[in-house]
Amino acid sequence: MLNTVFDPVHLLAATLDVVAGSHAPPSWLASRQQQRLARLLESACSDSAVYRERAGKRQIGPADWQRLKPVTRSELMSRFGDWVTDPALNLDELRDFTADPARIAEPWLGKYMVWDSSGTSGLPGVFLQDARAMAVYDALEAVRHRVPGRSASLMGSFALSDLLAIGDRYALVTATGGHFASVCSLERLRRVNPWIAAKSRSFSLQQPTESLVQALNDYEPSILATYPSAAAMLAEEFEQGRLRVRPRCVMTGGETLSLAARARIAEAFGALVRDSYGASEFLPMAWECAHGHLHLNEDWLLLEPVDEHYRPVPLGEFSHTVLLTNLANHVQPLIRYDLGDQVNLHADRCVCGSVLPVIEVRGRSDDTIRVPGRSRGQQVSLLPLALCTVLEEECGIFDFQLLQREPSTLVVRLPFDGPDGQAALERCRAALQAFAASQGAQPIRVLGELGCVLPRGRSGKACRVMLESAARPEPL
Repeated sequence: MLNTVFDPVHLLAATLDVVAGSHAPPSWLASRQQQRLARLLESACSDSAVYRERAGKRQIGPADWQRLKPVTRSELMSRFGDWVTDPALNLDELRDFTADPARIAEPWLGKYMVWDSSGTSGLPGVFLQDARAMAVYDALEAVRHRVPGRSASLMGSFALSDLLAIGDRYALVTATGGHFASVCSLERLRRVNPWIAAKSRSFSLQQPTESLVQALNDYEPSILATYPSAAAMLAEEFEQGRLRVRPRCVMTGGETLSLAARARIAEAFGALVRDSYGASEFLPMAWECAHGHLHLNEDWLLLEPVDEHYRPVPLGEFSHTVLLTNLANHVQPLIRYDLGDQVNLHADRCVCGSVLPVIEVRGRSDDTIRVPGRSRGQQVSLLPLALCTVLEEECGIFDFQLLQREPSTLVVRLPFDGPDGQAALERCRAALQAFAASQGAQPIRVLGELGCVLPRGRSGKACRVMLESAARPEPL
């Protein structure tokens, strides 16, 4: 049954526009980008108190929009009512809504898709999209993020938006217990279209690996969408003969896909590997072409690579952070928003022929923790996304670092101490020990370090799950 967050008229218009933009010269794309930027600035400076204050008495347009001071997630979330352009939106009500997993993909107020971020940057965010914005995301995925060889694609980093292909079965392997963008996007489309519902399923990373492998074996997907660390783990399960599925394509996103991980996944499954770049703030920011290059959807967004003082960095150099401007979302404007990733915008065009710029991204790349299993000689893999979800969803902890110090010893590092820190540590200890046991691990020891200054990785985000030198395997 259709709801107001899916509008076929908006989708058709957005799809035609994206098709035209995919074959247009750079001048046409630049013109469309500037038109959209002008409309966004007019809307935001009129209806959002945050941006109205930043503009002051000046008329801000595409010629001088970079005079606006950059914004951060912490500022916007602390001033949520002043940020959004719909006065009916209340952050406390939205927090209550996203706390209920039974309401995943349910329209808020009958007209908004809502998801929250995983809190990688230390503070979880709540993000809303109306039917116009969702139509743009759907169109970008359907036209540019297609699975090669068949008319199929993934929504956001992972969710499905085009199931015209006959015979494909899609598996999304991710954290399914929260209102995350990938799950919300997939479930929305499953509710809109019975065909999509019949051809796609999500699988929880929180379940034991043995259960996940069995569920995938039963489902037999031909397209597998997940995080690089999970894809590498599943490749190992395939090599060991436990996983028997043979997807023709593995779609990855949400973490950095290293060359080594890509090679292992491709070789194990004999499958094509396609990466993507997206965020809760804008789902399909970049798509990967057949030459392995990420192309930025610059007709619908702007990225400004900047240094630590928000000064532009030259093309061809990695930034300290990047400022995002989302041209599709006028309900929750994001203009010069500090996204936190390090990016490198290339000066040269790709040999694939696309005029969309090539981008490199240094995003989250955490370690997979391996602990002794209950069977003799067995090791159990604890995926970083699953561990982060345990600490966030069960313990309410979003700013942390988790280290593996010894084979059966984990260390939770928290930035606060005192009674609150001790109570948080006890919650983390119980949740992590229970999770490891549910995965088939031997009992683990969980230590705590409180009042820590948590390091940030090259992406500008927290290094959340990592191995200390004593726990790292010897190089081959």
